[in-house]
Amino acid sequence: MPTTTRFQKLTLATASVTVVLFAVGGLVRGSGSGLGCSTWPLCTPGHLFPSGAIHSLIEFSHRFLAFLTTVFVAASAFFAWRHHRDEAAILRPALIGLPLVLAQAVVGGLVVGHELDPWWVTGHFVVALVFVADVIYLAIRSFVTEPATPAERPAAGGGFARLAMTIAAATGVLLLAGTWVRVKDATSGLAFTDWPLANGKLVPALGGVATPTFVHRVLSALVSVLVVYAVVRARTMAPRQRRLVRLTTLTLALFVGQILVGAAQVWTRLKPWAVVIHVGMSVLIWACVVTLAVLARSAGLRGAVQADAPPAADAGADAGAGAVPLRDTLTAYYRLIKPRIIILLLITTVPAMILAGHRVPSLWLMLSTLVGGTAAAGSANAINMYLDRDIDLIMKRTRSRPLPSRAVTPDHALRFGFFLGAASFFFLAIAVNTTAASLALSAIAFYVFVYTMWLKRTSTQNIVIGGAAGAAPALIGWAAVTGGLAVPAWMLFAIVFVWTPPHFWALAMRYEGDYAAAGVPMLPVVRGQDETRKQIFLYSLLLFAVTIALWPLGHMGTVYLVVAVGLGGVFCYKALVLWRTPSPERAWKLFGFSIVYLAALFAAVAVDAVLPVAPLR
Repeated sequence: MPTTTRFQKLTLATASVTVVLFAVGGLVRGSGSGLGCSTWPLCTPGHLFPSGAIHSLIEFSHRFLAFLTTVFVAASAFFAWRHHRDEAAILRPALIGLPLVLAQAVVGGLVVGHELDPWWVTGHFVVALVFVADVIYLAIRSFVTEPATPAERPAAGGGFARLAMTIAAATGVLLLAGTWVRVKDATSGLAFTDWPLANGKLVPALGGVATPTFVHRVLSALVSVLVVYAVVRARTMAPRQRRLVRLTTLTLALFVGQILVGAAQVWTRLKPWAVVIHVGMSVLIWACVVTLAVLARSAGLRGAVQADAPPAADAGADAGAGAVPLRDTLTAYYRLIKPRIIILLLITTVPAMILAGHRVPSLWLMLSTLVGGTAAAGSANAINMYLDRDIDLIMKRTRSRPLPSRAVTPDHALRFGFFLGAASFFFLAIAVNTTAASLALSAIAFYVFVYTMWLKRTSTQNIVIGGAAGAAPALIGWAAVTGGLAVPAWMLFAIVFVWTPPHFWALAMRYEGDYAAAGVPMLPVVRGQDETRKQIFLYSLLLFAVTIALWPLGHMGTVYLVVAVGLGGVFCYKALVLWRTPSPERAWKLFGFSIVYLAALFAAVAVDAVLPVAPLR
C-alpha cells in the first residue's frame, strides 16, 4: 500500500476538525448557547476567555475550534500552493477554503451582533455547508487523482455519479430547511405533536409554523427514498465498489437514526439532548453524502459510473431497432409488476377486510385498498426483477421477462419500482390510513432487502422467511378497516405464511435445473427432491393446523370450519401422495391446487363473516 503523505494527513485532519467544529456548532444551537459569549471576537466585554458559565464555555469551545480550523485550512492552502501548484483539483479547493473559513468567522460575528437573527443564522449555516464540502473534497482528492487523458474520465453527471450529486444537493436543501424551521421559531419543531402524523393526518392543514415543518418532513421522506435507491444501485453495480456500498449503507443508517431522533425531539418536547444529537447527526450525514458524491465522480470510480451503460453491442442493437411502439412499452411495464402474482396476493386482502368489519366494506375503501396494495406489490416485484435480472437471464422460465428481453432498461425498471412504492404509501396513507400504508411499505422493504437481496441467494430458508412479504396483504386489509391489528388478522397472516413454502417448493421442483444453473439455493437444489417432498407434506400438516386454529381464535362459524377441514384434508392427501409416490406431474398438480386452495379458503372466510350461521361448539 502507498505511504500516506504529510499533506494527505493534513487534509484529513482539516476535514476532521471542520466536521467537529460543525458538530459543536450544533451543540451551541441545541443548548441555547449562541449568546454565551456576548461579544466578538472577545467572549465578554474586556475578556477574551469565558467567565465559567456553561453556555459561555460551550460557545467559547466553538470559537476555539473555529480558530484551530482556520490554522489547518491556512496550512493546507500553503502546502497545496507549495507542492501541488500544478494540480488544479487540489490547489483550487485548498485556496477556496481560506475565504470560506474567514467568511464563516465574519458571519458568526454578525450572528452574535444581530442576536441570533434567523437570516444571519441561516446564512452562517449555508457557509458552513459549503465549507465542509470544500474540505472534504480536498481530503478525498489528495488521495484520488484524475486519469491522464480525458477519454479515461467518467462522464460527468452520468449514472451513479449523477445520483450521488442529486442526493448531496437534496440533503443540503433538507438541512437548510431544518435550520430555518429551528431558528425561525424555537417551538416550530412542536408544530405537530403526534409524530409520525401531523395533527392526526399525513397532510395537515397548513399555515404559520406548520408549513415549514411539514415541508421539512416531506423533504426528509424524499431524500430518504433517494438514499435507499442509492443503496440498491451501489449493491448491484458491476463491478461492485465496496466503498460505495459502505458509504450508502452508512448514510442510510444515519438517515434512519436521524428520523428516530427527530421523533424523539417531538416526544421529549425538544429536550436539549435530542436537539443536539439531531444536529450532530446532520453533520455526519452531510459529510457522508459529500464524500459519496466526490468519490462517485472521481477517477477511481470510473467503472461504477459506466456500469450503468449497456455494452456497446447491446447499445448498437437497440439503436438499430428503432422506436418501440407505445403498446409494447406499456405491456413491458405491466409485466414488470408480475400481475398474476398480484392477483393471488389481493385474494387475501378483501376477505380480511370483510372479516375485520363482519360486512362488505364500502366500495371506495375496498377499491382504494386494492389500488394501493397493487401498487405496493408491483413496486416490490419491479425492484425484484431489477435485482434478479442476472439470474432471470440464466433461467429458461424467466428469460422472456422485460429485463432479460431488454424490453425495459434496468434503470427505468428500478425507478418505476421506487415510484410505485412511494405512490402506494402516500395513496394508502391519504385514501385509507397510515397503518395500512406503513404495513405496505414494510412489506416492500422486507421483500426487497430481506428476501431478494439477502436470503434468496444465500439460504434454503429463503422462501420460508420471505413468505412474510406475501402474507402482508391480509394485515393491510384488516388495518384498512380497523386502523389497527388483532389476533384474527395475525392468524390470516400465519395461514399465508405457512402456505407459501409448500406452494413454492412444488414449483421449484419443476424448475430445479433452472435454480441450480442460476446458483439459487432453493430446497430441491440443496436438499434434493426427496427432502423437498417430505417438507411439503410436513408444512401441509402445519397449514391444516393453523387454518383450524383460526376457527376458535377468529370466532369463525360453520361455513369456514367445513371448508377449512375439507380443503386442508385434500391438501394433506395430495402432499402425502406426492411424498410416497413422487412424479413431476403430481408436484405440478399440487402447485396448481395450492392456488385454488388459498382462493377457496379465503372466500370461505369472507362468506362466513357475512352469513349468520352459528358456529359449531
